[in-house]
Amino acid sequence: MKRDTLRFWGVLALLVVLQFSIRSRLGNERVAPDFLLLALLIYTIRSRPGASAVAGFVVGLVSDALSPASFGAGALAHTVVGYLSSYAKAVFFAENLLVNGGLIFAGTWLRNLIVAIASGKFAGPQLEWELLVWSPLEALTTAAAGVLVLTLFRQWLAIRMEES
Repeated sequence: MKRDTLRFWGVLALLVVLQFSIRSRLGNERVAPDFLLLALLIYTIRSRPGASAVAGFVVGLVSDALSPASFGAGALAHTVVGYLSSYAKAVFFAENLLVNGGLIFAGTWLRNLIVAIASGKFAGPQLEWELLVWSPLEALTTAAAGVLVLTLFRQWLAIRMEES
């Protein structure tokens, strides 16, 4: 395996470790960055839509295993987000840090939208509050963490970035 490939997988593994070690310590989990989703979205930068959808399905199953009350909603949401983010990065030529931050924000919000609707946990004003307040806050923190990771590990991830 190439050295760059090992570094790439090392960064993704670091994000998984952060998800299970420090996310709960960053305050309210509804606004803390989702490092598992961030790992998926970084994976989609270098992958085709089909492989990204499969990776999204696996990540979704892992997230569903942690919250069995709505089993299947996370798998569906992560699969859709994995596919669409990989396709969107191909369309938008995501070599700009600001574009990547926007795609991470949109991917996080879309995932939360699909999970909220598919799980049936929220209805009426509670759904609106979730989608208009909590989801954008989580998307913002996840995008900020994503921009930080992409900046710090630019060479390791073998991603060409233009400054905005």
